[in-house]
Amino acid sequence: MTFRLSHHQPGSYRCQSATLLVLLSWCILQLAQPVLADCECGYLLRLPSADPVSNARSVSSSSSNDQTTTLLFTDLIETDFSRLAAHSADTNNNNNNNANYHSQGRWWDNTDWIPQAFNLTRERARGQYGEMFAVDNVRLFSDDQSSATKKGVTEEGLELVVRSDIVDGMVPVAELDTARLDVRWGTFRAGMKLSSVPGTCAAFFWYFNDTQEIDMEFLTKDFHRSNNSYPVNLVLQSRESALAGFDAAHPAPNNNTNNNENPNFVLAYLPFDPTAGFHEYRIDYLPDRVLFFADGQQLASMAGSAAVPTTPGHLILQHWSNGNPLWSGGPPSLAAAKAQGDPDGPALEVRYVKAYFNSSTIIRNDDGGEPQQKWEGEAEYNSRCRDPKALNAVCEIPEVTPQDTSAVSWFFGDHTNMTHGTVQPPGGSGNNGDGESDASRVIMGMAWVAVLLSGWLMVL
Repeated sequence: MTFRLSHHQPGSYRCQSATLLVLLSWCILQLAQPVLADCECGYLLRLPSADPVSNARSVSSSSSNDQTTTLLFTDLIETDFSRLAAHSADTNNNNNNNANYHSQGRWWDNTDWIPQAFNLTRERARGQYGEMFAVDNVRLFSDDQSSATKKGVTEEGLELVVRSDIVDGMVPVAELDTARLDVRWGTFRAGMKLSSVPGTCAAFFWYFNDTQEIDMEFLTKDFHRSNNSYPVNLVLQSRESALAGFDAAHPAPNNNTNNNENPNFVLAYLPFDPTAGFHEYRIDYLPDRVLFFADGQQLASMAGSAAVPTTPGHLILQHWSNGNPLWSGGPPSLAAAKAQGDPDGPALEVRYVKAYFNSSTIIRNDDGGEPQQKWEGEAEYNSRCRDPKALNAVCEIPEVTPQDTSAVSWFFGDHTNMTHGTVQPPGGSGNNGDGESDASRVIMGMAWVAVLLSGWLMVL
C-alpha cells in the first residue's frame, strides 16, 4: 500500500494517520495473542531418569548426558498456612474474635481446604478406641496465641491436634482435605513439624479410597532421640493390602524386597529430628511409580506394581490416635503435650502445602475421554498453551534440598502472572487467575491507546 500525501484533499492526512493507527493496533493485538501468561503451559518437574515414566507429558526427552526426566503438570494448589495464621491473628486482634474465625468467615473459606468432621467406630478404626474427627481440632496458630507458645519460639501456621480425653469411646483427632478431588499424577509437598509426644500418627497422603492410597505416616511412639532414630512409614495401600487386613507388619527396609517382604511398604529413616523443626515431605505420584522424599532427598521408589493408583483423588493432612499398640499407640499424654507447649494435646504443625498436578476433570479433555487416552488432546490446555517453547511458557518448580531451603518461601501464586488457567477456589486464594502476563498487559494497553488515537483523528 502506497500513501501519497501531497495529492490528497485537506483532512486526508488525518484519515491516513488514523488508518495507519488502526493497522498498528491490529498488529499489536495480533502480537499480544500468543502472550497469555508466564507458566501458561504448566509447571516443570525434573526427576532422575533411572526409571522411565510412561503416559506423562514430557517437554523434553532425557539423554545420556542429561540423566533427568522432565514432567509437566498443568494445575496447582499452593497454601501458605503461616500467612493465613498471621492474617487471622491480625484480624482477631482488631475484632476480638475466635482464632478460627475472622470477619470474612471461617479461616478456610476461600482456600482449597476443608476441615473434616466424622466419627470412626473402634472396629472401623482398627484400634482400642474409635476416632472423632472434629473441625475445632484443625486450627491456625500464631505467636500471640497460647496454643503456639512452643517454648518461646515464634511460629505461625496450621496445627492438627489430638486430644487425650476419650469421648464416647473415641479419641478426638483432626483431618484437613483438599476441596479438589481431581488430582491425578503430580508432585505434592508439605512443610511440617511433628510432635515428640508418643501415641499419635501424623500423616500426609493422597487418597481415593482404602485400596488406592499413597501414605507418608509418622508414628511418634517410634521416635527415639537417644539413638537418633526417626522412621517414616511409606505405604501404597491396595487390594492386596486390604485382603491382608491392612497389616503393614513386614515392610521392606531400605526398599530391599524379597519374597518375605512387602514391596509396597518401606520403612525409611529420616536423617534429621522431625520434631525439632520444619522439614519438607514430598510425594511424587506418577503413572507407573511413586517416589517419596524428605528435604529433597529420595527415601524410596515404588514402581512396576499394581498398587500404584490409577484414579484421581485428593490430598489429606491427618493427625490421629486410636490406641492400637501395633500402629499409633496412645492415646497420648496431655501432661507430656503441655510440657512440649501444646496445652490441648500434641499437634502436627503445618506451614505450607504445595501441589503441582494434572486434573482429571472432563472439561480438560477433548471429548470426555480418560486423561491417559487424551493426554495430548486437551482442547482447553491447547488454547492456553500457545507455544511451549516461548519464553517462560513453562516454569520449573523450585526444589528444596538439604543445602538450600530457599524454595520453601517460593509460591507461584505470589506472582500475578504465573497461575493462568489453574482452577481457583471461590474468591481466590492469593493467586491471580486472570490469565494475562505483564507483557500482555503492556501490549494490550498500547493497542487500546492506538485505537483511541485513531478515533480522535477521525473525528477531527
